[in-house]
Amino acid sequence: MTARKPERSAAAFIPATRTLPALREAAKHCTGCDLYERATQTVFGEGTAHARVMLVGEQPGDQEDLAGHPFVGPAGRMLDKALAEVGIARDQVYVTNAVKHFKWEPQGKRRKHKRPSAAEIAACRPWLDAEVDLVRPAILVCLGVTAAQSVVNRTVRLNEARGRFMVTPYARDTFVTIHPSAIYRYPERAQQEAEYLRFVEDLRLVKRKLDGLPTRR
Repeated sequence: MTARKPERSAAAFIPATRTLPALREAAKHCTGCDLYERATQTVFGEGTAHARVMLVGEQPGDQEDLAGHPFVGPAGRMLDKALAEVGIARDQVYVTNAVKHFKWEPQGKRRKHKRPSAAEIAACRPWLDAEVDLVRPAILVCLGVTAAQSVVNRTVRLNEARGRFMVTPYARDTFVTIHPSAIYRYPERAQQEAEYLRFVEDLRLVKRKLDGLPTRR
């Protein structure tokens, strides 16, 4: 099912000057959905504008919201470890999220992550559109079902899409895997280790595909 066009969106905040720094600055003032009201700040994508691989997650977490940078918490460290293991340099990729503000609900003294709605994902999509248009990645990796839903603009079943490449408007080679934070949700250490190894094997497929592509001029 394709998401309906939201009544409000980030589209009104996209600057006329299309550069990553200009987008990042403009995104600081985005009120395209209500998530900005409770977030500390916008967490925009980061990385080289010439990245051949773009990694798209769901949304910033608690630590990302406070720091203002994507993938700097436990999930980010897990991602860094997996990328290093397969030989993809973190400084050669572009990392971002489908939603740029942290959605949460109180759980005691903690701020518990809450999944963004389809309307919130759609409202934030103009930022992702603009990032992809500038970076033009050879491979786009969706980390989790929310990222995949944003990229393909319809409902996605992770167990059906995971581990294979598909063609999307964003990239000829679009790949779906889990979000690294999902690894921590397994209760047993052995389960976490097994899922991490599977995640590494997914990224190894990305590296193999990347190595087979012509070098960007």
